[in-house]
Formats: sequence, structure tokens, C-alpha cells
Amino acid sequence: MKVKVSREPAASGTAANIDPAAELPPPDETVAEAQSAGQAPAGGQTEIDQLKAERDQLLDRLARLQAEFENARKRAEREKTDFRDHVTGSVVEQFLPVLDNFELALKSAGSEQQLRSGVSLIVKQMEEILEKMQVRVIPAVGETFDPRVHEALGTVERDDLPDHHVAEEIRRGYKIREKLLRPALVRVAHNSKQISE
Repeated sequence: MKVKVSREPAASGTAANIDPAAELPPPDETVAEAQSAGQAPAGGQTEIDQLKAERDQLLDRLARLQAEFENARKRAEREKTDFRDHVTGSVVEQFLPVLDNFELALKSAGSEQQLRSGVSLIVKQMEEILEKMQVRVIPAVGETFDPRVHEALGTVERDDLPDHHVAEEIRRGYKIREKLLRPALVRVAHNSKQISE
């Protein structure tokens, strides 16, 4: 690019003299010169191509990550369902003999006492299975009323029990280890003699 500049010193406060006859080369010529000199023009085609390639790589990577995430989510869901089925199956398997004994009791033509004895054996069998599964009965009658494990259905006047102690158990409560499965449904003793003292 050739621009004629006057060598004469410029007077103070005046602009340098530039020869208007000297024309600038056309833009295409400037780009060609820069490329031949090994310099990429600002915002040139090679830079755009490079950015497009990077964009395509990132989009491809994103698509792969999305596919991997979706596969992992489906695999985790499938494993969760399989685990739940396995646990349910192992619990049900333990209760099948109990069900068989109930069916035998229904088919039996024994006396009322024999039927009662058979049912009590079945209840004992169920309690043993629950104990193996670490399910425990919540102590109730005679215990101090505890709202965390007992649900009060009402109160009863009792002189033989301390006030606020469980007098009757209406429905058993159960825990599995330390987790409450259901509270014991109880009636609580109200000892007016103890309160007056």
C-alpha cells in the first residue's frame, strides 16, 4: 500500500500533507497481500471456519453427554425397579407358608378349640417371620404414654395404674429397627386418686 506523504515539516496547528492522488488499493488486494504475507485478516474466513469446527465439536459432545445421561437415568430406574421387585419377592416368599396354613385352617372341620389353637400357631409363625425381618412390637399396656409411638383413642378411669400410663391396647404398633411403621392404638389411664394426692 503506497501513500505519498509530504516530507516538508508541517506548520504548527496544521495537518500533515497527504497526496490525494495516491489511491488506496481495493479491499480484495489488501486481503490477498495479508494472506500472502502469512497473516490472517481480522475476522477472516479461516477464523470463521475454526469457530464453526469448534461449535460442531461442542454440539457433538453435548449430544453425546445427553445420550449418556439418558442411558444412565434409564439404567438407574431399571435397577431400582429390579431391586424393589427382589425385596418384595423375598418378603412375600416368607409369608406364603402362613397363607398356606390359613387356607388349611379354613378347610379343617375341627372343633372351635382346635381352630383357635391352629390360628394361634399361625399368629406365632407370623411373629417369628416379623422378628427375622427385625420388626418389633411396640410395648403398650403398663407403659408410660409416649405420643411418639402411641396414639391415644381416649382415657379410662383406672385406680390400679399410674396416671398417663397405657391401660388398654386396641391395636398393636410396630417398629422396624428404630423406624416407626405404625403407632400402637391405646386408651390411657386416668387415675384421679393419684392426681388428688
